Amino acid sequence: MDNIKTFLIFGLLIVSLLLWEAWQSDYVRPQQALQATVTTDLTEDLPGLEFVTDTAQQQDLPDLPTIKSLDGLSLPAIEQSAETVSVNKIHIKTDVLDAYIDMKGGDIRRLALLNYPVESSNPDVPVQFLDEQATHFFVVQSGLRSDTQAPTHYEKYQAESNQYELNEGQDTLVVPLYWQSDNGLKVTKTFRFHRDSYLIDIDYQVENNSGETFTAYPYAQFNRIRPSEDSGFIYTYTGAVFSTEGDEYDKFDFDDLDDAVFSRTATGGWTAMIQHYFVAALVPDSKEQQNTFYGKSIQQQNYTAGVKMPTISVANGNTAQANYQMYLGPKEHQRLEPIAPNLDLTVDYGKLTIISQPLFTIMEWIHRLTNNWGWSIVFLTILIKLAFYRLSAKSYRSMAAMRKLTPKLATLKERFGDDKKKFNQAMMDLYRKEKINPLGGCLPILVQMPVFLAFYWVLVESIELRQAPFIFWLQDLTAMDPYFILPVIFGLSMFFQQKLNPAPQDPAQAMVMKAFPIIFTVFFAFFPSGLVLYWVVNNVLSIAQQWHITRKMGAL
Repeated sequence: MDNIKTFLIFGLLIVSLLLWEAWQSDYVRPQQALQATVTTDLTEDLPGLEFVTDTAQQQDLPDLPTIKSLDGLSLPAIEQSAETVSVNKIHIKTDVLDAYIDMKGGDIRRLALLNYPVESSNPDVPVQFLDEQATHFFVVQSGLRSDTQAPTHYEKYQAESNQYELNEGQDTLVVPLYWQSDNGLKVTKTFRFHRDSYLIDIDYQVENNSGETFTAYPYAQFNRIRPSEDSGFIYTYTGAVFSTEGDEYDKFDFDDLDDAVFSRTATGGWTAMIQHYFVAALVPDSKEQQNTFYGKSIQQQNYTAGVKMPTISVANGNTAQANYQMYLGPKEHQRLEPIAPNLDLTVDYGKLTIISQPLFTIMEWIHRLTNNWGWSIVFLTILIKLAFYRLSAKSYRSMAAMRKLTPKLATLKERFGDDKKKFNQAMMDLYRKEKINPLGGCLPILVQMPVFLAFYWVLVESIELRQAPFIFWLQDLTAMDPYFILPVIFGLSMFFQQKLNPAPQDPAQAMVMKAFPIIFTVFFAFFPSGLVLYWVVNNVLSIAQQWHITRKMGAL
């Protein structure tokens, strides 16, 4: 029993080290720091991939389209173009987004999330989700790809204004961009932003007066650099994700893209670039037509993940339209679920999603009653303890029975001295005589570990807890306790819990056990306070249950 207990404790120590490293990676190190792998003479305003060599100038463009006839398709009318002005960028502001669109390509080059400050102490500085600066390069590119002249994300658009803002009482903000070729081909690219929404509608309207049939496919893609060096331990995933029928959530990280190009054709589906708390997703409008999803590495500097939508063929004198949606915002279940099937899986709980999702659903329900995520953690911890009450009771009864044998084990230790073989044999004989299973206190703990780890991922991944206050000094459940009060309480609870357990017979093990409350207190000082809160409540409840059972069995 003692050896098994020691192995379990060291296992818990290793898990704690991994979690601590993950916490360092996600919070202590700068969240937005990205290591540029490009040359040092870059300007801060980067137009697409112009910083790569001339031979690689347009490596981020998808392949040319395959011509498919769409004769007989009912096509909508083209909106009339207003007077346009020549600008480099246009500024768009809604109640939740602050974005800049570059007229070169009509691409979103910068986007701030107004409701999500970088730090709770500085609420006026929002998270810059998309950025064109060299060290934070992450943009959205889109266009029409054709074997003739067409508006790819390298072509220049025109706009009616350089400033658009969603006014009070206005639910939708329409931002049209215009492009025209020398031979009479006109394209209107329209962005539609909505109130209290991170979902953007994009549509292309093509008017062909070129004298020839125009064939192209719409495409959209994310282009970003690799983040700074990832932790080699548990971490929150940053990279590309593709969802197609049969592969509902397929992660393809930057190393994967370095090794091979990703390409998959499927009906419906979506692609995304995700990071901790936030997701950028592209969702084709056509749910019944074939889309091609792709991802690739560009000179191991930039990484694209995108979608090629069905080819359009526009005869001379005709018009055509193509649509898709883009989500740029927080990973919130209630926002993601209605957009596309499985898009809510970008709230990435890992392999324990099947447990984590129900736990979050319960915690969300509790939050509706308490309006406080801290109390939601407390009450959900209580519910988890109740669910495992009988299993825990079995473990504590086994420990109490072994605690009662401590004097007899001490006598055996004195009798056999350093002869460990005879001592272990006598100890096992004693267990059989008293009908005690030395594994009885361990197996219930192992059964509960998946739930504990699943709840850890709920606390780490749920953006609802980001900068959420609890009570008094705890004003951010995802930040460490500023006064280390919770970690100290945790250390004390661990110390008292040890007092209820049977004492190790090995003096070396006993010394290690005494050091653990101090070691774990130091580790937990750097953990998010929401996670420490969970462990404090869990320990307090465990102590109460174990003390009751141990006292009832006369082992105190």
